Amino acid sequence: MALLTRARPRAAAAPPAGRGVRTRDGWWAAFFLAPQVLCLLLFLAFPLAFALVLAFVQWDGLGPVTFVGLDNLGAQLTSPAFLDATWNTIKIALITVPVGLGLAVAIAVGLNSIRGRAAHVYRVLYFLPVVTSSVAAALMWQIILADNENGVLNTSLERWFGISGPDWLFDPQWVIVSISIVTIWSSLGLNVVIFLAGLQTIPPQLMEAARIDGAGPWRTFRSITLPMLSPTVFFSTIVAVISSLQAFDQIYVLVDPYKNEGARTIVYLVWRLGFREFQLGPSSAAALLLLVLTLLVTLVQFAAQKRLVHYDS
Repeated sequence: MALLTRARPRAAAAPPAGRGVRTRDGWWAAFFLAPQVLCLLLFLAFPLAFALVLAFVQWDGLGPVTFVGLDNLGAQLTSPAFLDATWNTIKIALITVPVGLGLAVAIAVGLNSIRGRAAHVYRVLYFLPVVTSSVAAALMWQIILADNENGVLNTSLERWFGISGPDWLFDPQWVIVSISIVTIWSSLGLNVVIFLAGLQTIPPQLMEAARIDGAGPWRTFRSITLPMLSPTVFFSTIVAVISSLQAFDQIYVLVDPYKNEGARTIVYLVWRLGFREFQLGPSSAAALLLLVLTLLVTLVQFAAQKRLVHYDS
């Protein structure tokens, strides 16, 4: 009977996907990617290429274009205004990056030990400056750091401690400190959230083993927390350095660098040359030098990564 039973026919195998199907999928992929690619070309690639060309010409936006070669770059490298702006920018970075990241790490470690609803409340409070308009925040800090008669900070120092505070926004010795304070305050919440995310990736078994071995809080932080957190610190450092080198909006509203030379940064110089004096060539040359400075600093950070950053294998 088994020999007489007819064998069931096998199901036919599905034909392989042809070139037409792959072509159709490719067209759909191009259709969905086109808006993003066009935006990148229109708002990133084209302005970058155009600024690179402008750095080697002399043009006011309306008149004839004159090729000047490296004259614009040489003029900026020897210009006192550009050198002062570069030094001011570097000073802001030297203050805001280590102080801001150090505070963010300390606060993140404290918040990471808090449990319950209070932890969410504190995180929201620390993150509020990040979502606050930079212009509104600068106007608020203008009221806080104003002169002795109107400033909240100086009035409080005079009333509570009998100290006559400086002119935070116009004294050349204090204007960079004031800008740095506002910058640290506005970016602190974002760095705290990033470090909290990094702390939560550290295995709790390591912390428990350190406590069993008798390690105190500082020893645990120095030997376990900080090395395990070093990739997050490395990422945050790169972002903080680039942001500090490109600082403009808060400084422009807070201090008015047109009247205060001590507050002029490279980005402000680029804006003034390009949009107030219509010297598009020197403005683009200053922007190109800022790009080179940013790349050099980033390369130095990546070179130090191998020795300072520890990745969990």
